[in-house]
Amino acid sequence: MSTKQCWTATGRRKRAIAQVKLVGGTGKITVNGKDVNEYFSDATFVMDLKQPLTVTDNENRFDITIKVNGGGASGQAGASRLGIARALLEFDANTDQTREDSYRKILKVNGFITRDPRVKERKKYGLKKARRAPQFSKR
Repeated sequence: MSTKQCWTATGRRKRAIAQVKLVGGTGKITVNGKDVNEYFSDATFVMDLKQPLTVTDNENRFDITIKVNGGGASGQAGASRLGIARALLEFDANTDQTREDSYRKILKVNGFITRDPRVKERKKYGLKKARRAPQFSKR
């Protein structure tokens, strides 16, 4: 009985949380049980999600399973991208990180390791939204 090695990571963006599992394979990406192109209707979200694989030249090396919930499509794609980048770092952990072709250097230069901290600001009392005040009426 042979078990395939698996690398897991978590990615977050806005309100979305993605759990990513990388297994050696042919490049099939599944999001919440559906194919990635079926789950994300917009091709730009799919492209955004695949960027860490593209820059590290691993598009057809791993089968990826993603469980994502919360937020909208953009946040979910961003969370999945961060999860994939972190899982690739997990995969590449045993190599020398000072080398120019290490995944850490490649992903860091392209900005895929940094968690985007921007989240929706909370609504304040007396206002309609976080900063939107009610319309002023002179009379």
